[in-house]
Amino acid sequence: MRAWHLAKRYAVNVFVAQLAGAMGRADLRTLIRFTRLAERVAPYEYQRQHLAWVRDLLQHDHPAARLALRILHDVHPKVRTKVLQNLFVHSGWLGSRRRQEMESVLGCMVPCVMVISPTMRCNLGCPGCYAGAYRQEEDLPFELWDSILEQAKDFGIFFITISGGEPFVRADELLELAWKHNDMVFQVYTNGTLIDEAMAERLRQVGNVAPAISVEGFAEQTDARRGKGVHEKVLRAMHALRDAGCLFGFSATTVRDNADLLSSDEFVDYYIEQGCYFGWFFNYIPIGRGPDLDIMPTPEQRDRMRKQTLKIRRTRPIFVADFWNDGPLTGGCMAGGRMYLHINHRGDVEPCVFCHFAVDNLHSKTLREALASDFFRAIQRRQPYCENTLRPCMIIDHPHILREIVASTGARATDAGGEALLTEKAQGLDDYARRYALLADRAWEEEDYSWAKPGGLLDHSRTYQERKAATAAGQ
Repeated sequence: MRAWHLAKRYAVNVFVAQLAGAMGRADLRTLIRFTRLAERVAPYEYQRQHLAWVRDLLQHDHPAARLALRILHDVHPKVRTKVLQNLFVHSGWLGSRRRQEMESVLGCMVPCVMVISPTMRCNLGCPGCYAGAYRQEEDLPFELWDSILEQAKDFGIFFITISGGEPFVRADELLELAWKHNDMVFQVYTNGTLIDEAMAERLRQVGNVAPAISVEGFAEQTDARRGKGVHEKVLRAMHALRDAGCLFGFSATTVRDNADLLSSDEFVDYYIEQGCYFGWFFNYIPIGRGPDLDIMPTPEQRDRMRKQTLKIRRTRPIFVADFWNDGPLTGGCMAGGRMYLHINHRGDVEPCVFCHFAVDNLHSKTLREALASDFFRAIQRRQPYCENTLRPCMIIDHPHILREIVASTGARATDAGGEALLTEKAQGLDDYARRYALLADRAWEEEDYSWAKPGGLLDHSRTYQERKAATAAGQ
């Protein structure tokens, strides 16, 4: 049976490689025809609905259509082929089937994305870094890193995000594994300072690695936090990646001092001009190096960022997402193995990169055992934490839930500051959650979020309840 699956995958990949070559000359009509073809072979109804929605965007000349043409025309053919094969075929089509099979077998949820931090070493020392309180002496051994990727593929997980620390301090090992696991997608969060023309060429050759480069705004803001001259190095990296035909984007953490800039049109237009195809916004979480509740964007600033993210997707040829304000896109919290998890440099299996607690470690447990842990099951039983998925997070939106789950499962803090979320910062987080809830609940009721509510295009509730039932049956 495995041989049959491999033969099927090979045949699909050959077809997709031929298709990717032709797509370099594609126009909108070709893309529209492609969505009709993909809709006929999509295995699940929700995937067919999403393809019909994408086709409608293309037919109405939405900026997403211009983004698709940018990727098809400007990205190197090898990179373009890897995106189609690994992201859409392996992760999206074949992987979704495998993940569903494994959920029914194991009785626990299987995520579609896994974040691995192979090192916490970094050539910068940015204040407020979410990973800054981890001990930096240890690295994830290469053999364990490789084994984790093999285990992930067995579960149907083909989308891997690499974080840290600065992943490119282990660039040779990262690219070696990307070559070996060339059926996976690797998105790498990086400060960009170690990417030059030679590294961009290596990334083009491997094809399946997409850097997400951290910025704080423009030169003034980035250099103020990251060090003088860092912004210039960021631009050098972006231009080298653009010239090499690589897929890349930006990553920006919203704090109180830069929130107004990040929520401006000027910010996103600037990074589109540098060649970015995607961008991620993160809300500052008071963990890591020098955690401080006063650095967090105010509830009002967070709400403006929510509105700006929606505006960018309506008006700009770039894909952006906000990991807190886009809870409606994912049906609430993604963490705890529901849609993703984090493996840190010591092998601890954490619910997410900002939730520094664990019960299992992959030096002594398998990925299968970690996915089925009581810790992850307790999180999944509570998700979504409320009906309004604009408030998705158990750290800053429902901090009492984090405290209850850690207490009931005996999860341990994995860095020096994790425990503070449960103790000295608890009152401040509770106050923040109450203040933001007033704005988020008003938006949920007054703005058009019908697409995320029961019966809407991106209603996760039915599929999610089926997965939760499978989880309960496996107990």
